[in-house]
Amino acid sequence: MGFCKHLGECGSCTLNLPYDEQISYKKEFITELFKDVYSGEFKFFSSPKTGYRIRAEFGLYHEGNELFYTMNGLNERHLKINECKKVDGKISNLMPLLLNELKNSEKLKFKVFGVEFIATKNDILVILLYHRNILEIQNELSNLSQNLGVNLIARSRGKKLVFGSENLSESLFINGREFKYTFESSAFIQPNKNVNEKMITWALDVIENPKDLLEMYCGYGNFTIPLSFNFRQVLANEINKNAIKNALKNCELNGALNIEFLRMDSDDLMSAFKGVKFNRLKDVDLKAFEISHILVDPPRAGLSGKVINFIKNYENIIYISCNPLTLRQNLNELCKTHKVVNFAIFDQFPHTKHIECGVMLKKVK
Repeated sequence: MGFCKHLGECGSCTLNLPYDEQISYKKEFITELFKDVYSGEFKFFSSPKTGYRIRAEFGLYHEGNELFYTMNGLNERHLKINECKKVDGKISNLMPLLLNELKNSEKLKFKVFGVEFIATKNDILVILLYHRNILEIQNELSNLSQNLGVNLIARSRGKKLVFGSENLSESLFINGREFKYTFESSAFIQPNKNVNEKMITWALDVIENPKDLLEMYCGYGNFTIPLSFNFRQVLANEINKNAIKNALKNCELNGALNIEFLRMDSDDLMSAFKGVKFNRLKDVDLKAFEISHILVDPPRAGLSGKVINFIKNYENIIYISCNPLTLRQNLNELCKTHKVVNFAIFDQFPHTKHIECGVMLKKVK
């Protein structure tokens, strides 16, 4: 990745190898880590080497009258940068224009300290962070949004201003079909769109003999909606109110008519399956679901012992993991009742040591 002038200084891209060697490094690491639980083929899904990241955050650093984008450096806290090769082209093009606008306005520049960008097929959103009362610069922020032709959010302690929309729309192409999504700026999104499409496609490919699907923590329906077309019916839980609201909209956008979304956490969901009554489930008959597959996509900490004991009851487990180390720990337990039958490596973040995995487990008869 010698093309980036900040390589070796920036704390973000730290795997300084040609891309084919990065792939070998990651495959060897995963093969060694999981050799006790899986001896089959590890499928590797690569990423574009540049322009892959649709969500990115940068510091804004003041030096005299100047303003710079910064990243955490390997040897310094604020590494000044003037390019970032990993971000989506829309973000890359906007970065110098935004910086110029901020530099040329004392009001906009004063006490700004960070920026986040989100780019989708259809939209781009800028989130500016301030250590000041943003209500005092409302007009300037409105003009900035119009001048750049972007949706803009400004935040300071206890205050938030929105110019344009904070909802973004996205399209994913899975097995030749377009899936449309809407989600809010605060939603968890897969930051590498190209690899996200490959993850969903892989999940669809490993499903055999589907009946009903249970998905835990479904967000706005990233996996739920494409997978729903392979199942008779889907039950999906999510605690976040806005995520559920957008998941329901996304069902409408894609004609997905067989999904029941539950706004509840996993502990309550597991209790409900044990027979505990919940008012919000009064219209849902859990016994009507014949669950053949369960999908989990936990945070870096992995699954709790409680969730592992719950999902062990199901024939097929699709586990999407963003941390191989906690996945390995969880598999120690899951492999007491299940066998790993398919293992995928997703290169969500090239030029870093970060590795995402997809594992398909089948209950041992």
